[in-house]
Amino acid sequence: MKCPYCGSITSKVLNSRPVNEDDSIKRRRQCESCSRRFTTYEKIETVPLMVIKKNQSREVFDRDKLFKGILRSCNKRNISIEQIETLVHTIETQLFNRELREISSTQIGEITMQLLREVDEVSYIRFASVYKQFICIDEFITELENIKRHKNKGVIQS
Repeated sequence: MKCPYCGSITSKVLNSRPVNEDDSIKRRRQCESCSRRFTTYEKIETVPLMVIKKNQSREVFDRDKLFKGILRSCNKRNISIEQIETLVHTIETQLFNRELREISSTQIGEITMQLLREVDEVSYIRFASVYKQFICIDEFITELENIKRHKNKGVIQS
C-alpha cells in the first residue's frame, strides 16, 4: 500500500476490523519510512450477475426484484417474511454457485417455481401464472393438474 504522505510502498498493518456488516475491512496502517499513520479500506470485488431477459436484453440481477415478486405471490398466505428471505437467499445462492456471469430469466423463474412449490402451492400457482403468462383458464387447470400429479407421485413413492 502506497503511503499518501511520502509515497513509500512499505507499511505495516496496526489494526484490522470489519465494517459495513462485514462487507469490507478497515485497516490502520503505519508507513515504515515516515512512520505516519493512515487508514485503508478493503472490499471484495464482485462481478455482477447479468440476467438475460426474454427479449435478449441484459440487466444486473436484482435481489429486491426477486423478493418483491415472491412476496406478491405469497400475499395473504401463511408464509413469514423469514421464510421468503430464506427462499430468496436459497435462490440467490444457487445462482451465484453456478459461477456463470450470465443467466437467463427463464432459469431464474424455473428455480424460483421449483422452490416455491415446496413452500406453498397457492403461492407457486400465483407466481407461475405471472411467470408463464397464463392467458386462459385452461392453462391454470393444466398447471393445477401437474401439481396434483406431482403430489400423487410423492404419495405413491412413499
